Amino acid sequence: MAEPVKAQSLSELRTRKSVKWRQFPADVLPLPVAEMDFPIAESIKDALRDMINRSDTGYLGPFPEMFEAFSDFSHSRWNWQVDVSQMRIATDVGVGTVEVIRTLINPGEKVMLNSPVYDNMWRWVAEVKATLIDVPLLENNLEHKLDLAGIEREYQSGVKVHILCHPHNPVGAIFDLESLKTLAELAKKYQVQIISDEIHGPLVYQTKDFTPFLAVSEAAREVGITVTSASKGFNLAGLKCALIITDSPMLKEKINSMPISVAFRASLFGAVAATTAFNHAGEWLNGVVAALDENRNLINKLIQSQLPGIKYRIPDFGYLAWLDLSGLGLGEDPTKTIFERGKLALNSGSMYGPKHKGFARLNFGTSPEIITEAFNRISKSL
Repeated sequence: MAEPVKAQSLSELRTRKSVKWRQFPADVLPLPVAEMDFPIAESIKDALRDMINRSDTGYLGPFPEMFEAFSDFSHSRWNWQVDVSQMRIATDVGVGTVEVIRTLINPGEKVMLNSPVYDNMWRWVAEVKATLIDVPLLENNLEHKLDLAGIEREYQSGVKVHILCHPHNPVGAIFDLESLKTLAELAKKYQVQIISDEIHGPLVYQTKDFTPFLAVSEAAREVGITVTSASKGFNLAGLKCALIITDSPMLKEKINSMPISVAFRASLFGAVAATTAFNHAGEWLNGVVAALDENRNLINKLIQSQLPGIKYRIPDFGYLAWLDLSGLGLGEDPTKTIFERGKLALNSGSMYGPKHKGFARLNFGTSPEIITEAFNRISKSL
């Protein structure tokens, strides 16, 4: 196990200019926005400093070295060999997904989500003027899986695109290989394209548990398009660069029909940082995952000792805890009460699906001290 990376102190974090640290008054502890409180890898800092020192601050053009770097990274992490000739650049995962959907459907056609799911996905469907189809995840004691029977029913009704959150934010689940194989076969049968958002993939705790969608099966390669980025795994969201990946001649041709501006709107700094991350920051990433592993278990201990009314399943990846707060007696939306009484900002579960007001998403990509303080503030809210 790698040595855990240490998060920055609260006083250091308060000097950051990102939205996480500017969104709320100084007396509020902010744990909603999905960015981490760790210093980025030294190799990435060095690469960015080198760009600044050479005044290399122009436009992004072709950047094949990023494709090669991701291909090497994905092969070493997940045994997935990516075809670099089927990779494209996008500004970020959101823009990439929106532009891919625009090339695949006409306004009004059906796009599927599986709630509770990352809040911006709802906005992406609205942005492309698609008809939203939600097939909620099946849930049993906070264990979540795909509702394959429900998905097939809606595929039969004319769904054109299915946005798959894989691994799944916010519930912390990684879908098993057999479910993904079945999903791919259904998509092939009903001519549905699956866009797999794999932005959290680098942060899985056991790499053997995660299979990138395009590595699932031949059917998955026929129907799948992966959109991913170094932004979550290496904390580079503000640098704006993502990857769109296909593995079939037909989908490659469709993706090539996207406007050329999709790639040009990405950032040269983002491409350099991502390339460096995939090539040289693997040990840093291992250290971050080690720190997050400690944090996800710390949350479990804090709940058991202080707040047993909270229901929590230790997540399979990343730094997002999905908490059922409905047993605390804090009203219809507990996050509002916690914000008002405890000065702790969490994301309300209602952001991820209309039936989840009693839930909250907490970002634990930070220090044990800040996590402990967060649960102290929840206790004070009771």
